[in-house]
Order: sequence, then structure tokens, then C-alpha cells
Amino acid sequence: MTAQSVAYGGHATARTTRGSAAWTQAADGLAALIAASLPWSTTAPSIFVGLWLLAVTPTIDWRDYARRLAQPAYALPFIILLLALLGMLWSDGAWTDRLHAFKPVAKLVLIPPLLYHFSRSERGFQVCAAFLASCALLAMFSWVVLLDPALKLTATASAGVPVKNYIDQSQEFTLCAFALALPALSFWRGGSILATAACLALILLFLTNMVFVASARTALLCVAVLLVLFAWRHLSRRAALWLLTGAVATSALAWAASPYLRQRISDIAVEYQHGHEDISHASTAQRLTYWRKSVASFAEAPLFGHGTGAIKRQFERAASGESSLDSEVVSNPHNQTLHVGVQWGLLGVILLYALWIAHLRLFTGEGLAAWIGLVIVVQNITSSLLNSHLADFHEGWIYVLGVGVTGGMVLKAKARTSVPFESERKS
Repeated sequence: MTAQSVAYGGHATARTTRGSAAWTQAADGLAALIAASLPWSTTAPSIFVGLWLLAVTPTIDWRDYARRLAQPAYALPFIILLLALLGMLWSDGAWTDRLHAFKPVAKLVLIPPLLYHFSRSERGFQVCAAFLASCALLAMFSWVVLLDPALKLTATASAGVPVKNYIDQSQEFTLCAFALALPALSFWRGGSILATAACLALILLFLTNMVFVASARTALLCVAVLLVLFAWRHLSRRAALWLLTGAVATSALAWAASPYLRQRISDIAVEYQHGHEDISHASTAQRLTYWRKSVASFAEAPLFGHGTGAIKRQFERAASGESSLDSEVVSNPHNQTLHVGVQWGLLGVILLYALWIAHLRLFTGEGLAAWIGLVIVVQNITSSLLNSHLADFHEGWIYVLGVGVTGGMVLKAKARTSVPFESERKS
């Protein structure tokens, strides 16, 4: 081999390395753009997801990626996608409904490449920071449009909601508030007063917005669950009691100070009592009706369900001869388990819970990435009791991006700690 050929090979390797690094940086940047645009838009994140796939594909070692597919966290999204694809064959829903129901499942297969990429990337926290900064900007702008609704970027149904809706906004703010809880605690224990104050200020920004401006009752349930989770995971028994006592006192103060919050809670009873008379103000009664009909539909085909996209068809059958609320036809039962169970039966429900469990197991360790990932999964499970949030666009993409990024960071940290152990064992 001549010196010229060696030099040529070295230059080629260097170009390949630089090219791979460039694609990796592009993928990192696009992931941050997905996170930053998600609170504000539906179109922009979809575009950035497509570009991210184009950027990340040249960086994948396909043999290594194929080996990782043996892990449940990687494999289960593809198994669920296969079930949804096969479920289109026995569905009695219209083909437009089948395709529409398949799309929310398809986004789950972005979790494995996100896990893979961010198990090798060094910029996972930059993606988290982009989402946090975007949500903080949205929270401040929310107060502005509450005072001047003419400044809204789109026509929304709720005051103080600049874009999208109050449900999406509340889910974002809840996630950010509890993601910041661990850094606030760590800075406090480390004696960093300014950093602690900054974290607490942001937490206060998000929570006061939910109390006084706009909040979903599902998000309030998530706040209670995540508060208990934080106390259990990161505080001593005594500190946990102090936190929960303080939370009860703060809740009482918020109840007294916020007519909006009192109205949101008291509306539950009103909606239940008068829901059958006025569908436009029947949120609570609607959910109960949807759940009753979905359980009946699930009982008709308990093992494999009625097929992908069959929910609307089942509601049409149940609405025959009915009136008012019982005649309503929807394709979303507002419960993730029922959303899956009606379409794919017990098999689908088992796979759904296996997915959640596999992702929970990713985040059983210590560290900020593990805590953020745990918050994302627990929030999704909790909110999916009252909504089909894994299937919804906004909350579904928060889950996909959040689990993919933080899960990859956790896998990277585990790989780093296992390497010295393996070397020590071999020696």
C-alpha cells in the first residue's frame, strides 16, 4: 500500500467522521426545534419530525439498532403498530376512520430512534431546555392575552390561551413545573440560593397560570399525583409531610383567591346533573356516557376488539333510536384504555400497559433525566384516565419526544457506568 493510498484513506475516514458529526448536530438541533415549536403549533413540529428523520438516518448503525430492538422499550411501539395495521383488516369502520385511527399509533415508532440517537448524543438537555423556554414564553404571553384577547395568535375558545386549547396548555405547564422541582431541590441542598429562586419563580409562573388563567381539571389531578410522586421519590418522610401539608394549605389559599378555580371545580357537579339537558355544557356527563358505551362495545369483542378505527361505528350503532347525549357519535371515548380496548380488545390493552411499564422501568434510577422521564410517563398514565392522551396529537408527541430524549439520556448514563464495571471484572 502506497503512502498516497494511506493518505487518501485517512482523508476519507476524516470526511466520513465529520459528515456523521454534522448529521448528528443537525438531528440534535431539529429535535430542539420540535420541542420548542410543540407548545405553539401542530404543523411546525410535524415538518421538523420529517426533517429529523432525514438527518438521523445516516447516523444509525443498523446492526446495533437491530440488536436494541430486543429490548421492550424499543420493540413494543413496533408491536403496537403492527397490531393497529392488522386491526384495519377486521375493522367494520370506514376506511377514512381506519386510516385516521392508525396515524396516532404510527408516531409511537419514533420512540426507538429517539432512544437510540440520544443514547449517543450529548445534547439531550438542550432539547429539554428548548421545551421549557418555549413553555415559559407561552405562560407569560398567556397573561398578556388574558388582559388583551385581541393579541391571540389564533382563535381559541378560552381566555388566556394564545394558541391551541387550555388542555394542551395545562399539560405543558404541569410537566414543566414538576420537571423543575428536582433541580430546585438540588440547588437548595447545594446552597445555591439564586438558582433555587430561579427554579421556584418558573414553577410559580406555571402554577399560578393554571390557578388564575386557564387549567384543565385533568391537569389538576396530575398535579396531585405528581406531588405525591415527588415526595415519595425525593424527600424524607418528615419533609414529605411538610410538603404535602404546605400543598394543602396552598390549595386552600388558591381556592379562596381564585374564582376561576372554584368555578372549574364546581362545574363538575353542574355538568353531571344537567349534562343530558344541554350537551354544550356536559363534559362530565359526556365522559360517563362515552365510558358506558365503550365498556359495552368492549364486552362484545373482548379479545381482539372491533378493529382499527371502529370506535365511531360502534357509537353510531349505540346511538340508533337515542336522543340528546345518548345520540352523540364520537371517535374518542376520552379514556386511553377504552380507546385501545374497543379497537384491539384485551390484546391491545395488555400491549398498552406493557408499553407504559417498559418506559417506567427506564426511569427508575436517579438523576434529572430519569426524573423528567418519570414525570412524563406518570403524567400520561394519569391523564389517560380521563382522556385518550397517548392518541391525541399534542400530548402524544410530548410523550414520544419526552420518553425518547430522556430515555436515551438515561441509557447513555447507564452505559457509562457499566463500562468501568465491565473493565474491572475482566481485569
